[in-house]
Amino acid sequence: MAASASRQRKKGKTWSGRFAEPVDALVQRFTASVWFDKRLALHDIAGSLAHARMLAACGVIGRPDLKAIESALARVRAEIRAGKFAWSVENEDVHGNIERRLIELAGDAGKRLHTARSRNDQVATDVRLWLRDEIDEIVGHLDALEQALLAQASRHAALVMPGFTHLQVAQPVTFGHHLLAYAAMFERDRARLADCRGRVNVLPLGAAALAGTTFPIDRAQVARELGFERIAANSLDAVSDRDFAIEFAACAALIMVHLSRFAEELILWMSPRYGFVRIPDRFCTGSSIMPQKKNPDVPELVRGKSGRVFGHLMALLALMKGQPLAYNKDNQEDKEPLFDTVDTVKDSLRAFAPLVAGLQPQAKAMRAAALEGHATATDLADYLVKKGLPFRDAHEVVAQAVKFGLARGIDLADLPLETLQGFNAAIEDDVYAVLSLRGSLDARQVQGGTAPERVREQIAAHKARLA
Repeated sequence: MAASASRQRKKGKTWSGRFAEPVDALVQRFTASVWFDKRLALHDIAGSLAHARMLAACGVIGRPDLKAIESALARVRAEIRAGKFAWSVENEDVHGNIERRLIELAGDAGKRLHTARSRNDQVATDVRLWLRDEIDEIVGHLDALEQALLAQASRHAALVMPGFTHLQVAQPVTFGHHLLAYAAMFERDRARLADCRGRVNVLPLGAAALAGTTFPIDRAQVARELGFERIAANSLDAVSDRDFAIEFAACAALIMVHLSRFAEELILWMSPRYGFVRIPDRFCTGSSIMPQKKNPDVPELVRGKSGRVFGHLMALLALMKGQPLAYNKDNQEDKEPLFDTVDTVKDSLRAFAPLVAGLQPQAKAMRAAALEGHATATDLADYLVKKGLPFRDAHEVVAQAVKFGLARGIDLADLPLETLQGFNAAIEDDVYAVLSLRGSLDARQVQGGTAPERVREQIAAHKARLA
């Protein structure tokens, strides 16, 4: 039995002294995470270097050991970046693989690195370091998408199109105003991620397995070196907390909701029934059988990938709901959904920003659609209110006029003055300015409204926030 344990230690197991037989080969494959958590490698090295420097500063390890650890980890980092690092399932995870190589290069000094820490607080630190960087990158992609939206909105601040409720023509808006609704959504996404980042940026290292450590360490030094804003206050919570990952997944899910809503509109707008926009060919594909087809594949895929991210959020919630304190092996399952969430959101944003920049709105089709459905009916009601009629009475008058026009296939703006006056004598010839698309847009001067001047104000405010 002792020989078996000895053989297992030689294969790189860091915990095998307690065991009388090697891990079953199937169990070894089943429990290993190295094939997906190796993306944490550079963050693992950064955390290890900070930990080693702190141990040396506190007198827990000697300066020669620190120099050997720093030199060896620099070589490991170079091997990983060059794609020459030999990853092995026998070493379980990214941490075991790096430690195995460290010990090969640094000997006993490498064995001393794990003093005053556990894989529990180590992995929690690595994931937070990695996610912090990924949040920063995602915010950059959101900025690029917002810039594309603002550029389009600036060009088309006065381009009229129908606004919809219930997918029915409601009131005239401008294309720029419509795009700014999505800019507002993505601005909220940026704010949510910034808030989430603060809770990600908390140092667990020093909690060790769950109870802290007996060594006189300086967690504040590690936090400073790694750029953490705070130190986890409770060691049990530090190693078992995955709220930050769930919160990020929720933020990511909302980003995908917004992208998916936009994607759905682009798919509708591109169809011949709408014809509101043209999407550049480089973002579309054709049909294997129908030569005339141009399919909006990027928006469709983004719409589909949103469900994938929602599923990851549910998976993380389910993962944590039944776990007792403190760390459990279940938490190995947090990484794949988290990693895929990050990848999916980044890829979706990367694809969407240039697509939005290349959109070609079709003014004629938009205007024709805005003229359907009596889109300026509310403007006529407002006109009558300004003439002294109570709004509910004005609403009824306009409803009768709309019913009359629908029966004859005539828009309100095309009804003769005498006909309009038959519904209410207060109507005069100035009503036609009110019933025009341009008059409807220009009248909506309220802050946040669709009047072109107000649209340009919104654009300026967004640009100021992005500056």
